[in-house]
Amino acid sequence: MLSDFDKRLLNTIQSDIPLVARPFAAVAERLGADEATVIGRLEHLRDNGFIRRIGPFFDSARLGYVSTLVALAVEPEAMAAVAAAVNAYPGVTHNYEREGGYNLWFALLTPDMASQEGILAAVARLPGVSGLMNLPATSKFKVNVRFTLE
Repeated sequence: MLSDFDKRLLNTIQSDIPLVARPFAAVAERLGADEATVIGRLEHLRDNGFIRRIGPFFDSARLGYVSTLVALAVEPEAMAAVAAAVNAYPGVTHNYEREGGYNLWFALLTPDMASQEGILAAVARLPGVSGLMNLPATSKFKVNVRFTLE
């Protein structure tokens, strides 16, 4: 159960964490609390599954990175091993299992095309992988999701 303070805190941090030396102290001041309370509540919310991550989003293309969505066809008995191998690459932002022939999908962000091609070639050779589709974006759409908690 979320307290009123938790809801106000979550509303604030979704899009307004200040870029200062002690951002949670600044958030606490806005909410009429102290820094320790804000940090403690954030830890509680993370530990209980309300928060997955706190961090910035960067425009990776403007920073020179290339990204793609990858669909793998993976034998069911190899799913856990392949997912673990995919997760070991630092450029993998997330992956998820899906129904259908291409049953493991992941997003990959690399500093250049050569790095991307090398990773995809290695992933395609993993035991249990029978197919790989590289699905680079042809258009970019920015979706800004913000949940307002009352």
